[in-house]
Amino acid sequence: MKYNVIEVKERVIADNDRVAAAQRARLQGKGIYFINLMGSPGAGKTSVLIRTIEALRDRFRIAVMEADVDSAVDAETISRLGVPVIQLHTAGLCHMDADMTARGMEALMEQEQGAPFDILILENIGNLVCPAEFDVGAAKRVMILSVPEGDDKPLKYPLMFEVSDVVLVNKIDTKEIFDFDEERFRENVRMRNPQAEIFPLSARTGEGMEAWFAWLAQEAERGVRK
Repeated sequence: MKYNVIEVKERVIADNDRVAAAQRARLQGKGIYFINLMGSPGAGKTSVLIRTIEALRDRFRIAVMEADVDSAVDAETISRLGVPVIQLHTAGLCHMDADMTARGMEALMEQEQGAPFDILILENIGNLVCPAEFDVGAAKRVMILSVPEGDDKPLKYPLMFEVSDVVLVNKIDTKEIFDFDEERFRENVRMRNPQAEIFPLSARTGEGMEAWFAWLAQEAERGVRK
């Protein structure tokens, strides 16, 4: 008996990519610099985000979308900084896709009555696998790895490092405790993505944060001027 085989995932990804491309063009047209922030649970995404907002909010209008399977813990934390924020629940899904992100943006715009933003940051679901597969229409993909996770993660989760434009190595102040070899980590990243920018930093001590702030400010300035 004959039957057809349909590659469902390929179609889902292709459909997602079309939505993401349209969304990216729309945001660029509005002068909004959109970042997809990814990383494992506990890597320090929210901590780095807080430091980043505090450093740049006098120069840029910043808004945040917090994605979680459940709870509003991170949105409540970010809201205390006085920047626009919206909480997105994925109902069990381990990632955000382009359509979910677009609906989140529309809700954020409605919540803020259309207030313009210079920088929009999505804090994606804590996961090194699923978020790497879905383009959400961001100008850049930024992933955070924490030192306790180990310097071998680019070998174990290749796609995440292949698609990320920037890698932030958080908790660098603990690298001696966890025997984290920074040069070996850089080599592992370069094996997957020679073009990736790498910033060792510590959200706790502030070490290395200025270099990340400077990079983001420069990139956002270019995006806002377009």
